[in-house]
Amino acid sequence: MDSNAFMLIWMVVLIAVMYFLMIRPQKKEQNRVKAMLADMAVGDSVVTTSGFYGVVIDLTEEDVIIEFGNNKNCRIPMRKAAIAEVEKAQTAEAE
Repeated sequence: MDSNAFMLIWMVVLIAVMYFLMIRPQKKEQNRVKAMLADMAVGDSVVTTSGFYGVVIDLTEEDVIIEFGNNKNCRIPMRKAAIAEVEKAQTAEAE
């Protein structure tokens, strides 16, 4: 084999490894976060990127209003991108 052909094969293998170890998992995580934020609804419990726990009071296309703590007057508008985790509201089951 020619030295140039070996180097070309080595570059292709290196790029493929970088894709599967770095780029692909990052895209999966971005898709997961996008789906989580799109599925968020009023009444869901959330954790912000700064570590605050709250409940979703209102939603718009890019923003969300979160109520923090037991004080009903502590409502803060923020970007959806500031939400780190979403826990769906529990629906009451008829027993």
